[in-house]
Amino acid sequence: MSPLSNSSDPKPESRREAANEDRAASRRFRIRKVVDRFFQILSVLSAIVVISPLLFVFVFLLSSGSSALTWDFLTQLPKPVGETGGGMANAIVGSCILVAVATLVGTPIGVLGGICVCEYGDPRLRLFIRFIADVLNGVPSIIWGIVVYSWVVLRMKTFSGLAGGLALSFIMIPLILRTTEDVIRLVPSVYREAGLALGLRRSQVILHIMLATAARGVLTGILLAAARVAGETAPLLFTAFGNRVWAAHLQEPIAALPLQIFVYAIAPYPDWHRQAWAGALVLLALVFCMSIVVRALTRQKSP
Repeated sequence: MSPLSNSSDPKPESRREAANEDRAASRRFRIRKVVDRFFQILSVLSAIVVISPLLFVFVFLLSSGSSALTWDFLTQLPKPVGETGGGMANAIVGSCILVAVATLVGTPIGVLGGICVCEYGDPRLRLFIRFIADVLNGVPSIIWGIVVYSWVVLRMKTFSGLAGGLALSFIMIPLILRTTEDVIRLVPSVYREAGLALGLRRSQVILHIMLATAARGVLTGILLAAARVAGETAPLLFTAFGNRVWAAHLQEPIAALPLQIFVYAIAPYPDWHRQAWAGALVLLALVFCMSIVVRALTRQKSP
């Protein structure tokens, strides 16, 4: 064999190094596959852990309250103490009224506050408003009940649906404000610049371009806030107080599903316990329907 051919042959050390590198690469590949499979299984288990409480609550409510969930339950007033039967029609309607009042009061303030944080004011003022909104989001709901009790109930000398709706609106305002701010910030700035370049006033740009583009996201935030307050009980104990008959107007106590569930759950009557579980099932169904509407809105991409 010629010296030239001997010099071109790979050395044994080079062959061993190449084999070692191949084995190391194969070992790293197997480790990555094991780690990947481990985190896949961990993710699936985490998703199951997240979903399990909801499924458990839903199945438990179905088993405990489905027997009391009849047409009479949805259409009749509560029976007198000691009598079986009756329903929570006044509480269902009362909850809808309270959420509607809270939405009518909280939506304009929250949306305008979100616009102010995005479009107007000094940067320090924006930071301050954003900080206050975050703090208010963490305030316990019972505090709002006490505040409205001091401001409204004591002055009116009566519990009322108006006070209950106002307490719920205070919970909704910071949620809507932060959602509106985040959604408007997602609108490309070129939309604003194009509107200003066409000679539109700033208010017209905000109303007809920025807010119109983010309208679906703003509506989603409003519905999420409404679903959030629909199950509140503590603030209504100090404001709406509850009622076993139909409320004639907003200036008198009004029934609500969370209040009725609370009263029936602590009562010593088995029939009331069944109706409390049925009321909780109806309340869960209402919140679930709101969530479906939110998902339907967010499924379509904003323009």
